[in-house]
Amino acid sequence: MTASPDAARENRLARETSPYLLQHKHNPVDWWPWGPEALAEAKRSNRPILLSVGYAACHWCHVMAHESFEDEATARVMNELFVNVKVDREERPDIDQIYMAALHHLGEQGGWPLTMFLTPDGEPVWGGTYFPKTSRYGKPAFVDVMREIVRLFREEPDKIAQNRDALMERLAAAARPAGRMTVGAKELDQFALQIAGLIDTRHGGLRGAPKFPQCAIFEFLWRAGLRPGDLWVTPRDGGEKRKVDRSNFLALVELTLERICEGGIYDHLGGGFARYSVDDRWLVPHFEKMLYDNAQLLELLALAHQRTGRRLFAERARETVGWLAREMTTPERAFCSSLDADSEGEEGKFYVWSLEEIRDVLGAENAAFFAAQYDVSATGNFEGRNILNRLNSLGRTPEDEARLVMLRSLLQQERSKRVRPGLDDKVLADWNGLTIAALAEGSAAFGEASWLDMAQRAFAFVSSTMSRGDRLGHSWREGRLLFPGLASDYAAMIKAALALHEASGERRYLDKALDWQTSLDSHYSNESNGGYFLTADDAEGLVVRPASTADDATPNPNAIAAQNLVRLGAFTGDPVWREKADVLIEGVLAAGASNLFPHIALLNAVDMRIGLAEVVVTGDSQPLVEAALKLPFLNRVVLRAPSADALPADHPAQEKLKAADGPAVFICVGETCSLPVTKPEQVAEAYAAARS
Repeated sequence: MTASPDAARENRLARETSPYLLQHKHNPVDWWPWGPEALAEAKRSNRPILLSVGYAACHWCHVMAHESFEDEATARVMNELFVNVKVDREERPDIDQIYMAALHHLGEQGGWPLTMFLTPDGEPVWGGTYFPKTSRYGKPAFVDVMREIVRLFREEPDKIAQNRDALMERLAAAARPAGRMTVGAKELDQFALQIAGLIDTRHGGLRGAPKFPQCAIFEFLWRAGLRPGDLWVTPRDGGEKRKVDRSNFLALVELTLERICEGGIYDHLGGGFARYSVDDRWLVPHFEKMLYDNAQLLELLALAHQRTGRRLFAERARETVGWLAREMTTPERAFCSSLDADSEGEEGKFYVWSLEEIRDVLGAENAAFFAAQYDVSATGNFEGRNILNRLNSLGRTPEDEARLVMLRSLLQQERSKRVRPGLDDKVLADWNGLTIAALAEGSAAFGEASWLDMAQRAFAFVSSTMSRGDRLGHSWREGRLLFPGLASDYAAMIKAALALHEASGERRYLDKALDWQTSLDSHYSNESNGGYFLTADDAEGLVVRPASTADDATPNPNAIAAQNLVRLGAFTGDPVWREKADVLIEGVLAAGASNLFPHIALLNAVDMRIGLAEVVVTGDSQPLVEAALKLPFLNRVVLRAPSADALPADHPAQEKLKAADGPAVFICVGETCSLPVTKPEQVAEAYAAARS
C-alpha cells in the first residue's frame, strides 16, 4: 500500500459530523456525502455511482478502507470511473435499507461494508460487500470489479438496464400489500414451539455460529412461557397429545442469558455486551459494542431477574448501566452510538490479555486464582491471547467474589492505559429511545432510582435539541441535526416517553408521546398496509420510499409502533389507538405471511394486544405504585387513578374505584377486574391470578 503524498489533503467528508464519514476525510478518494449534489454530479459527468455504506465500529469496513480507499492507485480508478458516495448506515438507515434489499434480491447474503453500483439516477445495478484489493479466495479484486462494471455501462447498456429494471421491480413489489392473515394465541404458541426447536440447548441462542443476541426472539419465547392456558402438542406420527410445560420456554431464555453473561461476548472488566459471538459458545466476540444491543439485553436481564432473582442477571445489568454512564454518555447526557472493535489497527486488542500481563498486574498468587476463574492460560483461548470469560463455571464463595471484584478493578485500571477503541459519539434518536425505555423499566425492576434520572436527562436532550416542534430529527453531532427523522426515531422515542410516563407518573411524557404519534401518523403513514414508511413524506427523495416490515438488529419500527398504540389505548382510554394497532398488525402480518421469522417483534405486539393487563392504582400510596411497577413490564401498564374520574367512563374498574375505601390496586384483563388489593406484597400474586 502506498501512502498518500499529501496526508493533509481533505475531501468533502471533512465537512460532515459523522465519525464514520470523518474516518475517510483524508482518503485520496474524491468522496461525496449522499445528497442531491452527488446525484447531480453523476448525471453531469455521465458516470455511474459507487456507493459505499458502513459504520464506525465495522471491522471489515476498516479493512476495505485500509486496503483500497487509502491506496492512491485504487483511488485514482475510483475517481476516474465513478462518482463515489460514502454513507454512514446509522445516520442514513433509509439508504442502507434500500440498497441492502437490492443486494438481497441479487442473491447475496449482505453485510457491511455494503458496496453497490448505481446508475446516475441512483438506481441499483449490482453490488456486494467487502471486495479485497487483490483477488483471493474466489473474490475478484476491487479494481477488476470496477473496470468490468464501467465496461458494461459503456458497451452493454442493455444488461445494465435489465438488471436495473429487475431490481427496481422487486423493490417496488416488496411494498405492495398481500393477503390477510390472522394470528392469535394458538398460532403464537405453535410458532414458539418451532422457534424453541431451533435453540441450542447446551449453549443457548440459535444453533450454530455466529451467535447474535437476537432479543426479539428471546422475548417471543419468554412471552410464550408466560402466556396463560395449557399447551398441547400432537406428535407428527399422530400419537397421543402431550402437554408442554410453558416453563421450558423460560428456561431456554434463561440458559441463553446465562451463557451470554458468562461468555466472552460480555466485557467482564468494563461492562457491556459486544455485537455477537463468532463461535457457538459465546466465547469469541466481534468486539464492537453497539448501544442498541445493550439496551435490548438490559430489558431481558430485568425480566429474567424479576422471575428468578438470580444475582448474575442483576450484576450484569448494573455493570452494563455503569458502562453506559462511564463510557457512552455525551456531555449533553445523551448516549453515544458505538465503540469500535479495533484499536491500533487490530480487532479486540484493547480487550484481550496474556497470562504474563495479568501476572504483572496482580502478582503470581492472585493471577493464578484469577486465571482459573476466567479461563486464562499461557497458550490463550484466542489467537494466543485470552478473552476473559466464565463459561467453565467454577464454584465460588462470597469471599471469592469479593476478591474477584478487587482483581477486576486492578485489571480495569491497567486496561484504561491502553489505546482505546474509537467512540462513535453521534446521538441517534431511535437508539437513545430504546436505551431510555430500558433504563426506565429497569429502574423499577432493580430499584435503581438513578437509572430513571439517566433516562430523563437523555430524553430531555432528544426531545429538545433533536426536535423541531413536534418533529424529530434522527442524528445529532457537534450541533448538527440530521432532519427529518425516521419512523424508527418516532417509534423508539414514543416507547421511551410511555416508559417514563409509567415510571414517573408525569403527564408531560404521555403528552409528548401523543404529539409524536400524531406526527408519525401525519408524515409516515403507509396506507397500503396500515403501517409506516421509514422516511417522512417531506424527506429527500430516494429511488423508492423504504417500507421494510422485517426486523433488523433492532425490532422493525412498525412492531414498536404497534406496541405503542396498544399502550396508548390503555393510558388514554381512547379506543382509536387500539383500532390503529389492529389495522397495523393485520396489514403488516399480511406482508410477512410467507415468513414470520423476520416479523417476530410484531408477533410480540400481537401477544401484548391479546393479553395486556391494566394495573390500576387508586389513592395516594407510593408502596402500591412501586409494587405495581415491579410487575413484569411486557404485558402490563400501570395507571395511576387518584379517583374514578381519572378513568374513562366505560373502564371496567370504574365502579370498583368508586367503591374503594382507601388506596388499592385493581388488576384488569379484558373486561374483568380483580378485587381490591391493599397490601403491596399481595400485588404480584393478584396479577398472576388475574392473568391465569
